[in-house]
Amino acid sequence: MQWCVLLKYGELALKGRNRWRFEETLLRNLTNTLADLDGVRIRRRHGVLLVQGAPLPTLLERAQLVLGVALVNPAVLVKPDMAAIEKTAVELLRDKRDVTFAVRPRRRWKGFEARSQEIAIRVGDRIRTELGLKVDLTHPDVELGIEVDRYEALLYTEKLPGQGGLPVGVNGRAITLLSGGFDSPVAAYRAMRRGLSTDFIHFSGMPFTGPQSVYKAYALASQLDRFRGGGSRLWVISFGNAQRSLATAGAGKLQVLAQRRLMVRVASRLGARIGAQAVVTGDSLGQVSSQTLPNLVAVEAAAELPVLRPLLGWDKTEIVAEAERIGTAEISKLPDEDCCTLFASPLAETRADVAELEKIESRLELDPLIDDLIAAAKLHELGTQRDRTVSGATSGAASDTASGAA
Repeated sequence: MQWCVLLKYGELALKGRNRWRFEETLLRNLTNTLADLDGVRIRRRHGVLLVQGAPLPTLLERAQLVLGVALVNPAVLVKPDMAAIEKTAVELLRDKRDVTFAVRPRRRWKGFEARSQEIAIRVGDRIRTELGLKVDLTHPDVELGIEVDRYEALLYTEKLPGQGGLPVGVNGRAITLLSGGFDSPVAAYRAMRRGLSTDFIHFSGMPFTGPQSVYKAYALASQLDRFRGGGSRLWVISFGNAQRSLATAGAGKLQVLAQRRLMVRVASRLGARIGAQAVVTGDSLGQVSSQTLPNLVAVEAAAELPVLRPLLGWDKTEIVAEAERIGTAEISKLPDEDCCTLFASPLAETRADVAELEKIESRLELDPLIDDLIAAAKLHELGTQRDRTVSGATSGAASDTASGAA
């Protein structure tokens, strides 16, 4: 039997006249995901994608990562002939014991020799006769899907869940604040699942901390990169000296919020240079003192781009469960030195006064500080085909992105 993988759309199938754009993006992302496999062939067929040419377990694993795919079916490819379909159906269910089954045919090519109901009856009778299995059309243990086209028929019994959502890249570009915790990687994933292509920016406490947080951010970005098929970028900002400057300026109990305001300023400025239209954060309303509504408002007031918060209404249990599902939780559990606690006051401010924050910031030359932080950023380019680190390449990378090369 010739095995292949059938990929079916979710909400993408509901798109109207611009559906072709979503499909093209999905096809590009899928191609990138499979780029390192030899002999892979991808074909479009009536609103689904068919992939073959590599070991089935590998194809299934990769296909289940691609955002925009709702269902993944390992399927057998045969001639569009009733005899071949009946024989293959029996072979697919031969190892089943004491189960009920139902046949779910779909005749995509209306010129086929049998209608859908006749296909179901003939295949069902053959299975009952040869294997002794019972039919249950309401709650079967096994559903046999059959899809018939003009030049081929596909049979399958498994429906594996895909990631769903929209293909990465159909809804513009963003830049995501990526820490080493649970929240920000999940926020990045949820933004990507809505079609956002995102770069990542990580603020390290260096030179006052070690490189552990950078290693974690790199690992998290690499894990998230798998959902788009490569091409993600991680910008690392050495933030320790800037944090010390804020502390010296008298931030006191506003230190954490002053740091966060500076982070979104840097992310906004860098994002604008690389073509991003928004900043994504892992904020969850009320989860910690810096994420009360007044504090979120105070931080967002410093942003030069819109701030998106995919996890605003999520609680910690939901976030950790999603992190487990997408494979970032184990990385997030690793120890590191969180830059946010550097120079932070033991007192927590829950209702920040923007005027007070602006007074602290007025004691610094913010624009030169932001430009210096961006100029010293280290860029890590991730992907299945390449992975390189570039120091001090911000302006060049920005020009590449602006010209559509990124």
